[in-house]
Amino acid sequence: MSLLKRIEKKDSSQPMTAGSVGAPPLPVEPLVRQRQTPAPPVDKLTELRARLLTKIIAELDPKLDIGRADDLRRSIEELFNRFLAEEPDVVLGRIERQRLLEQLTAEIMGFGPLEPLLRDTSIDEIMVNGPNMIYIERHGKIERVPARFDSEMHVYRIIDRIVAPLGRRVDEGQPYVDARLPDGSRVNVIIPPLALNGPTVTIRKFAKIPLTSEDLIQKGAYTREFDEFVKACVKARLNIVVSGGTGTGKTTLLNIFSSYIPTDERIITIEDAAELQLRQEHVITLESRPKNIEGKGEITRGDLVINALRMRPDRILVGECRSAEALDMLQAMNTGHEGSMTTVHANSPRDGLHRLETMVLMAGYDLPLKAIREQISSALDLVVQLERMRDGSRKIVNVSEVQGMEGDVIITQEIFRWEPAGMKDGKVLGHLKPTGIRPKFIEKIEAQSIFLPPTIFGMDPRFFQ
Repeated sequence: MSLLKRIEKKDSSQPMTAGSVGAPPLPVEPLVRQRQTPAPPVDKLTELRARLLTKIIAELDPKLDIGRADDLRRSIEELFNRFLAEEPDVVLGRIERQRLLEQLTAEIMGFGPLEPLLRDTSIDEIMVNGPNMIYIERHGKIERVPARFDSEMHVYRIIDRIVAPLGRRVDEGQPYVDARLPDGSRVNVIIPPLALNGPTVTIRKFAKIPLTSEDLIQKGAYTREFDEFVKACVKARLNIVVSGGTGTGKTTLLNIFSSYIPTDERIITIEDAAELQLRQEHVITLESRPKNIEGKGEITRGDLVINALRMRPDRILVGECRSAEALDMLQAMNTGHEGSMTTVHANSPRDGLHRLETMVLMAGYDLPLKAIREQISSALDLVVQLERMRDGSRKIVNVSEVQGMEGDVIITQEIFRWEPAGMKDGKVLGHLKPTGIRPKFIEKIEAQSIFLPPTIFGMDPRFFQ
């Protein structure tokens, strides 16, 4: 039974009086009701929309194929015009009439008040903080929008519409869930009693047309020299970790890096919610599975990494390492599956390596720290650090080579570093500069007959003549 139906069932119970002898105490309202955000004032237009929605849903042909969007939209418009004509004392202008039709169509076919926000290509993220408060991120800046839900029940109805097609659930027993929209946008839902402000939905939108390296170069995220360098690293099958905080663009960068993988290689991606948009044809997408309502059936990313090793992969891409699957990922990189890539949450390349150590320890094996560091240093070749700047832009701020071990310490060396140059008109200025150091793994690149000019690393070519 869905969350919405369970709440409606509770609400339909008859109230009990508290004065008669032997009468049981008044039932306690569900927690979601206790924390309900005050609903907006109900006006005539809201009442009209509710009446029309009820009539249209009741009248729609249940045999109508919902996959045929044009036919369904045409039926909704016909019913809307008929029922609106039957409403006494209702006079709507052309713009109001069209807006009301769009709202009803979004309620029946889409995601209600979120539908116009999802269609707006300038919006990168949508944040629903209860029924009456919706924020968006546009061009790196967060702002509030006037869109709102009618009630908490309205929010729950849209949540059910998002998670139900994926076979996932969100209720009192499982009050949070990760999901995705049909276009691949990532969705996180958390509800009371964990979210005190009411049901909270966060949607990370994906561009209809994926960003390319040229787009990021134009935005100043990195330079053309770095793009040429990382293209050679991917083709030479170096193992790469993309590190950064939340919302810094790690998945976008991983998508771009993966586009440099040759088309004749077999790629397997492993994620919690499928987000990667690979352009190659030979791609197998695996998605982890949470526990069912009985607490069984969970499939972790670690399980999928182990299974992927039996699927004859050339490359393994883990959408994000944040738990015990890090050990399996490192083992794969060290046992012939070179050229694999993943992302981690960290503030610097050094912090990213420390996080990998911690995640390996989470696997539960009693491994000495030196052995873990040796695994990391031998498996990884390159760590790319992303950062979100004060103006909302995303930049690559550090590119470090993992050179190996010296004693008990993993040695890294900066190859590129972000050089800030102040701010102008609210924009962060600066560029990614080479440090003048030629990486040790350049021999691996040249072994693949890929030769990079020394100027990429900021070196004088005369020294190599």
